[in-house]
Amino acid sequence: MRPEVAAACELLGLDPLYIANEGKLVAAVAADAAERALEALKSHPLGREAAVIGEVRKGEAGLVAMRTILGGWRVVDLPAGELLPRIC
Repeated sequence: MRPEVAAACELLGLDPLYIANEGKLVAAVAADAAERALEALKSHPLGREAAVIGEVRKGEAGLVAMRTILGGWRVVDLPAGELLPRIC
């Protein structure tokens, strides 16, 4: 995430995981193809910031967890309440 996005979200009290976001791609790629996929994305000017952001592990089905900025783990829940409108 760009530093200015993180700063704006913190200032406004928003969680960037649950707000509208344009121009992003999340792709599930086999582990043995991840580096090639990343290289292909980065070879295009619009993909220069491409990154591997996660992995699929064996464990509880449907559980999504993320590492926090402090190094702990947080379960990523479905959003509660009304989401901001996604106007494209």
